[in-house]
Amino acid sequence: MVGYLENFLKYIRLQKNCSEHTVEAYESDLHQFVGFLCAKSGGETVDLAHFSRQNIREYLYALSKAGLARKSIGRKLASLKSFGRYLVLEGILEKSPAGEIKTPKIEKKEPIFLSETEIQHTMSIPAGADMIPLRNRAILEIFYGTGIRLSELHGLDADSIDFHEGVFSVLGKGRKQRIVPIGRMAVAAVREYLPWRGKELLKCGCTGETALFINRRGRRLGRRSIQSAVTKHLKMVSEKEHLSPHVLRHSFATHMLDHGADLRAVQELLGHSSLSTTQIYTHVTMDRLIKAYRQAHPRA
Repeated sequence: MVGYLENFLKYIRLQKNCSEHTVEAYESDLHQFVGFLCAKSGGETVDLAHFSRQNIREYLYALSKAGLARKSIGRKLASLKSFGRYLVLEGILEKSPAGEIKTPKIEKKEPIFLSETEIQHTMSIPAGADMIPLRNRAILEIFYGTGIRLSELHGLDADSIDFHEGVFSVLGKGRKQRIVPIGRMAVAAVREYLPWRGKELLKCGCTGETALFINRRGRRLGRRSIQSAVTKHLKMVSEKEHLSPHVLRHSFATHMLDHGADLRAVQELLGHSSLSTTQIYTHVTMDRLIKAYRQAHPRA
């Protein structure tokens, strides 16, 4: 079965234009399923006949018994469903064994976001005229000022930003290119950082590096390093759990809607393919409006 998996991964990488991050996620999920099948059969390899409805259901049950969250189980099932659709598309199977298995219902959680005051405090933390604090402040400003994803910021190049138009180009989910406006505070932070970036690249002998955000070795700053830096700064201003770059994306959307932005516009800015994904933020803002009404109106 491994050969079919490798062909599937090539298909989503080359034909579906999935990002390397997405391909790696599929690869991890599918090989984990193969590992489960091998452990069950007692062999080192399994064939396509093992890709059955019964084995998939047993696999999902094992994941649940191991305490894996429903959201994670749903993602792994989605990988198996995609693999099954590929096998049908290629004429290898007549019907996907994963097709009719229902995805676990996931309880929707309200997004975690910071208050505008907390955001102001966050942006003032990276202090000092050196590359690292200036780079980190630019990262924070871009995350909050644009609402882009971690993968999108990681992929930014120095020439991605059009300072004259006040926009930059990002490569979003499904390798879809979109143009995102960038605010004056983020522009100012990037402008202040760029000369230090140039000095660092010159010192490291890496003047050919295209990445906007670099490390001390003059290479593109890794996703984990970006996440670590952002989380560190957010923990200085908030005691909320699960602080990450995505919290700044949530804060961007929530504050936009709080200040009267159109839901469709926020959808476009976030790069959501479905409006229903963006609507979770309206629940947050509506809850806050209702709370304010109940506290302030004399006849509420």
